[in-house]
Amino acid sequence: MGLLDSVLGAINQASQGQAGLNSADGTGSAGGAPSGDLLGALAGLLGQGQGAGGLGGLTGLIARFQQGGLGDVVQSWVSTGQNLPVSPDQIRQVLGSDTVARLAQQLGLSHGDVAGQLSQALPHLVDQLTPDGQVPHGGLGEIAGVLGGLFNRG
Repeated sequence: MGLLDSVLGAINQASQGQAGLNSADGTGSAGGAPSGDLLGALAGLLGQGQGAGGLGGLTGLIARFQQGGLGDVVQSWVSTGQNLPVSPDQIRQVLGSDTVARLAQQLGLSHGDVAGQLSQALPHLVDQLTPDGQVPHGGLGEIAGVLGGLFNRG
């Protein structure tokens, strides 16, 4: 249950630990902190296969960043060192406008808010999902699906 605890801790940290952010971070929202609903929706996307409109788990998410020319950024999140930042525009580029739009519609947020919040949350989430600097094999899609279900009960 250690991985599940890490994921829940990452989500809690990302939702509460962003108090130092403000609207200057590009999110357009006061505080800029990612909501639990957003992280839950993201967890649901991680749990879906790429063919189902999802991200294909953590491995699929990492592959998208690598294909989008941001392999060094995502690798910094996986490794045990400092996390490199990602901009809201880079999030839109890597995840695709359709994915950002789907999340925005699902959550009743603007595209800018979703991209801004994801730019703050994803580095922490991936970092927590890879505590040993390695992408774990198996089980992450299932965990992400469970987390998505927990957050979407609202």
